[in-house]
Order: sequence, then structure tokens, then C-alpha cells
Amino acid sequence: MSNESHDRRLDALIFDLVEWVATEPRPYSEVMEAWRTSCARLPVWEEAVDRGLVVSEMVSPRGVLVTVTAAGRGFLEMRSVSPLSGSLLQR
Repeated sequence: MSNESHDRRLDALIFDLVEWVATEPRPYSEVMEAWRTSCARLPVWEEAVDRGLVVSEMVSPRGVLVTVTAAGRGFLEMRSVSPLSGSLLQR
């Protein structure tokens, strides 16, 4: 998927998801409970995976864990909240 085809309206929510997972690997079931949606207009989990920002991996014996990729860490580093507008801006 090319960068131009990303839905930029989801960036703030995707940032929240990636930031949450970056604090520690999360069980897949916990991520799905918190972030999966049936709303076709709000595919936060799917978009984060499509962008390569998070990945789920089988980690025995803990099961499937979701972790942030190098691209996800880069995404976090490139984002900041503007104190004046409250919107996310690229540094």
C-alpha cells in the first residue's frame, strides 16, 4: 500500500494504538478487545497493520503478542501534538 493511499484522518487514533503497544508487547486478544471495530469507516487496527506499524507474532508460551515494528517506532518519533491547535503535526 502506498503512503498516498493512507487515510490521514486515522493518524491520531493510529498514533494512540502504536503508542499504547510501544509501552509493552500486548496479547493479541487484549489489542482486539480495545481496538478492533466493525465500523468500516474506522479501521484503526487494520490500517496500523497495513502500514507495517504493528505486527502480531506467536511467542510461546505467551501466545500471540502484538509488538511495534521499527516503522511504528519511527512513526511515533515523527509525530508530536501541537500545543496551540491540538492537532497532530509532523516534526
